[in-house]
Amino acid sequence: MTDALTDLAVEPQDPPAYFRAHVFVCCNRRPDGHRRGSCAARGSEALRDYMKVRAKELGLGGIRINQAGCLDRCEFGPALVIYPEGVWYSPQTREDVDAILQAHLVEGGRARQLMLTEHDVPPPKG
Repeated sequence: MTDALTDLAVEPQDPPAYFRAHVFVCCNRRPDGHRRGSCAARGSEALRDYMKVRAKELGLGGIRINQAGCLDRCEFGPALVIYPEGVWYSPQTREDVDAILQAHLVEGGRARQLMLTEHDVPPPKG
């Protein structure tokens, strides 16, 4: 059995991609004291704003940095995901943002020390 998402393919008649990468930064804010916390309470809005400025300064064309609602990885926030690869990161500082921009979007690699993996999952809801 295959995963429907991994079966997606570009068809010859599809128009070219408008952006080469989308960065979705969780800016969800939960009430203070919520058991899962929230990315906004951990500074994601300021990091998103910084990332947008730095991407422009670096001349990163074809990149769109978007605000996202809850990405459901609150315990590991601030959380962001870069598509089309679907790579998840948890930057805590501006230096982390710089590392992600350089490694992932400039060099095409990964900032492995900042990545969230399949092992970083929220505890069961209950």
